[in-house]
Amino acid sequence: MKLRRTIFANLPAGLIYSAIILAVMSGCGTSQAHQEQGGAQPLPVIKAVTLPATTFQDFPASIEGTRDVEIRPQVDGYLTNISVDEGAYVSKGQTLFTIDRRPYVEQLNNATANLQAATAALENAQINVDKLKPLLSNNVVSDVQLKSAEASYNSAKANVAQAQAQVEAARINLGFTNITAPSDGYVGSIPFKTGSLVSRGMAGALTTISEVKDMRVYFSLSETDFLKFKEKYPGNSFAEKVKGMPAVELILADGSVYPEKGKVEIVEGQFDKTIGAISLRASFPNAQGVLRSGSTGKVRVPTLHASALVIPQEATFELQDKVFVYTVADSNKIVTKPLTISGKTSNYYFVTDGVKVGDKIVLSSQSTMMMGGLKDGVVIQPQMVSIDSLLKAKPLL
Repeated sequence: MKLRRTIFANLPAGLIYSAIILAVMSGCGTSQAHQEQGGAQPLPVIKAVTLPATTFQDFPASIEGTRDVEIRPQVDGYLTNISVDEGAYVSKGQTLFTIDRRPYVEQLNNATANLQAATAALENAQINVDKLKPLLSNNVVSDVQLKSAEASYNSAKANVAQAQAQVEAARINLGFTNITAPSDGYVGSIPFKTGSLVSRGMAGALTTISEVKDMRVYFSLSETDFLKFKEKYPGNSFAEKVKGMPAVELILADGSVYPEKGKVEIVEGQFDKTIGAISLRASFPNAQGVLRSGSTGKVRVPTLHASALVIPQEATFELQDKVFVYTVADSNKIVTKPLTISGKTSNYYFVTDGVKVGDKIVLSSQSTMMMGGLKDGVVIQPQMVSIDSLLKAKPLL
C-alpha cells in the first residue's frame, strides 16, 4: 500500500489522473474474472475530506460606461469640420465638430460695435451731468435740468450694461461653434457629414461619448438567488451585505476572464415585477480600454467556504436526476448513497449530506456504471488513493 502511494505522489501532475483511470479500467476489465474465481474486485478508493474552497455562480450582465454623454449642438449652423472618427478615443476638451463660425463672428462684431456706441453715449451723458452741477449751484440752471441729465446718464449706463451682455452672449455662441469632448472616452456613431445643417432643437445627437475609465456592469438576481445571497454574507442591512461581498470577476463574450476584478456597489431597492429579479451593479476599472459600453458578458460571484466536504465528480454517477456514490462499508462491502450538492467546480462537488468526513468512496463510480455497475453488498478490494494526488492532477477550481 505504501508503494502505491509513493507511485502516485511521484507521477507528474498531468499523468496522475490518467494512471487513476487506467487503474479503474483495469479493475473493471478483470471484474468478471475475479467474480468467477470468487475474489473481490480491486477498485481505487478515496476518503471524503473537508477543504477550504470557493464556488462560483455566473450571471448574465450588460456593460456600460460610467457616463454616456450625448453631444448636441447649442447653436444652429452648417458643420464645416468633423475632427474625429467613429470609435476613436478622445480626451476631455478635444475638438469633435466645428460649426460655421462666420455668422457668429459677425454677431460678435456687431455686439462689440453696439457696446462702443453705448460707451460713448455714457461718456457724453457723464459730461452733461458734470457740466450742469456747478451751474445749478449758481442758479444758472434749474434742478429739473440736472435731474434730466442724470436720468440720461443712467439710461446710457444701462445701455452699456445691455451691450456688454450682448457681447458676452455673442462670444459664448461663437465658442459653441467649436464642439469639444466633455470627458475622456470613445466616440459613438456619427450620423452627420460635413455640410449637414444642425440645430439646437434637432431630434438626434451628433454623437455619444462613452466614458470608460471605469465601467459599470449590471446583472440581476432572481428572488431565489436573492434570498440565498442574503444568507451568504455578513451584515444587518442589505447595504452592509453588499459591502461585505468579495471581489467579483467578469467573463467576457469570448469566454475569457477579464484581468481586473470588480466590486459590487449598489442595488436597486425593489424587484422588477415583470421579470421577478432585482438588479445589481458592479464597477470594474478599465484603464486599458478593453471594455466598451454596450457589450455583454457574465459576472462571476464567488462564495467562500471555510470548510467544504469535497467529492470528485469522477467518484459520482447520476440516476434519475440524482447524484450517487458507492461507499465502502464494513467488510469492504459496497453501499450506494445519494448526495445533497451545495455547489461545484469543474471537477468537484461540495456536499452537505449523504456522506461524512472519513467515509470511503469508490473513485471510479462513473466508469464502473458504464461497465455494468456495482451492487449493494458486493465486496471489493479498496485501493486507497490520496486526495492530494487528485488535487495535483485536477486542482480545486
